[in-house]
Amino acid sequence: MDKLILSPTVFTPRVILDHEKHFLEFSGESRPDDVREFFGPIIQWMNDYSETLLRSGDNIKPVISHFNFNYFNSASAKCILDICKILARIRSKGTDVSVRWYYVRGDDDMMETGREMEMIVNIPFELIELEDQ
Repeated sequence: MDKLILSPTVFTPRVILDHEKHFLEFSGESRPDDVREFFGPIIQWMNDYSETLLRSGDNIKPVISHFNFNYFNSASAKCILDICKILARIRSKGTDVSVRWYYVRGDDDMMETGREMEMIVNIPFELIELEDQ
């Protein structure tokens, strides 16, 4: 399994998916023209990672995930939720999963979205307020 690293663009976030460090990061804006084309390989990587992690028994190390979006559209929100559901599946098999959800002070929508996703997937999110950027 390879790492998946995507550089940010005006329309897509930076993505770092590192199976060796059990580290996931999403940051920036997400409003791709074709959400399936952009998120398809990410969702596939996450599913493969989940299966590999559970098969290998390497579920002792915690999975650390950072979601630091400035903005995402509704189509991206569905894909982000799908990623969080995969994290919930990993957690349900006994692996510690840490979700850190960042939002800029005053961005109540982003904070509430983090809370809503936390309730939907039933994983504790650490909501982290950032200073104005």
